[in-house]
Amino acid sequence: MLNNWYLRHFWANLMAKSESKTTTDHDTIKQWVESRNGFPATVKSTKEEGEPGLLRIDFPDYSGEDSLERIEWDEFFDKFEESSLAFLYQEELKSGEESRFCKLVSR
Repeated sequence: MLNNWYLRHFWANLMAKSESKTTTDHDTIKQWVESRNGFPATVKSTKEEGEPGLLRIDFPDYSGEDSLERIEWDEFFDKFEESSLAFLYQEELKSGEESRFCKLVSR
């Protein structure tokens, strides 16, 4: 009986680490992104004069180098709020490694 409880508890903890979370808290988003060396960005082809286009989070050495442009956090969060977005993210992979999974979703 103890072994079954232990296995269920262990499995539940393992799964909880890899589950995604959603937030709209600016400080939480900024801390998560910067702790992974990421930064706020916009898709260059959607940027209009003085206004960011589609928002993204970019990381060094990822494929967005040619299509994304870095923007300031204030600009990112203004557009984030204007577009009623939320930040979907994952702290860790099932393996326990730090995850970089994130996505901007509608609230």
